[in-house]
Amino acid sequence: MPLPTSPRRFRPAIRRYRFPPPGLPGGPAVATALVAAAPAGACAAQAVAALSPHVPLLVVATAVSLAVEGVLYRWQRGVLTVLAKAHADITVRHVLRDLLLVVGLLRLGEQDRETQYAAIAAGLLVCYALHCAIQAVSVLVRRTRVLPVVTRNIDASALRLSPAPPAVLRRPGHRLLVLGLPATAGLAATAATDDTRCAAAGVILSLVLALTGLAVLLLRLLPGRRPANEQEVLDWFDAWLADYRPTVGLYFSGGAASAYQAGMWLEPLSRLDARPVIILRERFMVPKIPPTDIPIVCLPKVPTLMRLEHSTLQVLLHPSNSGKTSQVLRIPTIKHAFVNHGESDKLSSCNPYAKAYDEVWVAGPAARERYALAEVGVEDKDVVEIGRPQLDAVRPCAGPPAGRPTTVLYAPTWEGWDGDPGNTSLIAAGENLVRALLADPDVRLLYKPHPLTGSVDPRARAADRRIRELIHSAHRSGSGQRPAPSAELASLTAELDRLTSDGFGEDADQVERMLRQSAPEPGRAEAVARVTAAWEERYWASLPEREHQVVTEARPSLYSCFNVTDLLISDVSSVITDFLASGKPYAVANTGGLAEPAFRAAFPTVAAATVLTPDATGVPALLEAVRHPERDTLGGARAALALRLLGPAERPSQERFAEAVRALCATAEQHRARMTERLSAVPGPRQPAHSPSPSPPTPAARRHGPAGTVRPGA
Repeated sequence: MPLPTSPRRFRPAIRRYRFPPPGLPGGPAVATALVAAAPAGACAAQAVAALSPHVPLLVVATAVSLAVEGVLYRWQRGVLTVLAKAHADITVRHVLRDLLLVVGLLRLGEQDRETQYAAIAAGLLVCYALHCAIQAVSVLVRRTRVLPVVTRNIDASALRLSPAPPAVLRRPGHRLLVLGLPATAGLAATAATDDTRCAAAGVILSLVLALTGLAVLLLRLLPGRRPANEQEVLDWFDAWLADYRPTVGLYFSGGAASAYQAGMWLEPLSRLDARPVIILRERFMVPKIPPTDIPIVCLPKVPTLMRLEHSTLQVLLHPSNSGKTSQVLRIPTIKHAFVNHGESDKLSSCNPYAKAYDEVWVAGPAARERYALAEVGVEDKDVVEIGRPQLDAVRPCAGPPAGRPTTVLYAPTWEGWDGDPGNTSLIAAGENLVRALLADPDVRLLYKPHPLTGSVDPRARAADRRIRELIHSAHRSGSGQRPAPSAELASLTAELDRLTSDGFGEDADQVERMLRQSAPEPGRAEAVARVTAAWEERYWASLPEREHQVVTEARPSLYSCFNVTDLLISDVSSVITDFLASGKPYAVANTGGLAEPAFRAAFPTVAAATVLTPDATGVPALLEAVRHPERDTLGGARAALALRLLGPAERPSQERFAEAVRALCATAEQHRARMTERLSAVPGPRQPAHSPSPSPPTPAARRHGPAGTVRPGA
């Protein structure tokens, strides 16, 4: 069961009044140059003060230089990258800062001050040497903590997992600033007071801190303090596979922004009468997957991935295509089904890559016809209609908005990779649509852009920013006051925080995350589902009924937005297909330059939609049809289209999904049996590695199972 985000990331999911700040004149390059000039100016002032010498200026310039470093590390990390590329990284800046302080001290007094400060200068050199030593040992420690298998929701304590070393010891910039701060402060104090004891005390304190940090890291390299080595981890993983005996898996590989594609299949997967597992390929993806109780395993290397061949895993579901998908398709003991992350009329919904899978699972007859018409090599016998099990959370239409504002969800898709102007309505029609909706005083607008908006075309990113500003301006011009915060909502939020606490901070590395995100408590998934439903209901109720919203976070979900929406305006995308489950009116923006008849003929999902032109002139009439059902002439067409796109509603989609999983598992088991029989007749020392067939687990076994493993929520 998908869980809400952890408390560190859990926050009200509708952002109000948070818009990108206006850029500085001249664009981002000028802004970066101006910010980068701050440390350069501080250094120049320090150099002038040291050579003059001028004590007040030297002390002030040093303080400003340290303050600028802190600001850059906290808010302007991009400038640090620019400085590093110019060979002015933190080490160079810190050494130069201390060097100028020493030069200033030497020029302040008599000629014999060189001998007086020789020991202090030597101490500074030792501090820098220790910094280099700490960095070398830190790299060694980091390598011992890069495991060949990364897990979540699995008890991996046998791998000698431990919390990550302090962040200050792992980050060179932070470390040099913190460990060198006493020495720098001591030198500045000596320049102000002419008391060498200040500089000596600062250098000694920096030396003590550096030696302590080095000792802490060296202890991490002791045999008993290191995590398990590669072979130990692989042996443990093989034992876990044999113990847990997974049968169905979700395979996912992609970029960080694409994690939502896997997230939409977590709940249907968790509700199967099976032992599910999630297989990932990128380490950074492990924390990106939405919270769930299903065991998660990341296998970055192909040899480690191939160990699945000898497991009980029978079926892998694929919500997306990626370059690394071809690697797992080489495993002959596993059957593969492409389930996609949504269905639309776009070409990506019938990609030729789909013929590489054993089966292609689609929602309804329309998708089957789409593959047949596309002629991409997918045979009709390999297409299985399962409906959309995710849509169980979508409630049917309860009638027109009587006595309340009309809630309109504008959910445009992203611009895509092919440059087709019809992909997204944001660029050509987005602002016109939003202005037309905001002009109606009885409309509450929910704006939910696609997570990838602006990732390819900067015009889409700019249009998204302007739309948010339009909504922000509508808030400023409104006269209503927000109600007091809901005590019930605060209580539900606190309960979600408790249930979804991950137990680690932002500085945790992968090993610490594996330690903290071990096997979840029994019944957690059910509790979180119950509290989440209550939270979403209370959240919508707590909002002013006429307040427009920008929805950008994981909570509330898209389907939760469907349930409070009277009308959807979108593009040709899977959002339309999913919204049809509600039976409510929807509209599609035609921005590709096609005439309306050609547009409807090209995209079957538009058959029951109101088609809007880029100038949004049809919005007022559309709103009237929503408020007065007798003017809605497309209700019957929506019902027929929902049947064609989603399949019959008599059998729940989850039931059809589970049946397809069982059938493909049986096919995989029969294939294994045939291959074992054939290979057993071949003489030679090589014997086929074949795992015994798993007996169907009982519900109790699924929840509790063998010791040391996690059991997914029912």
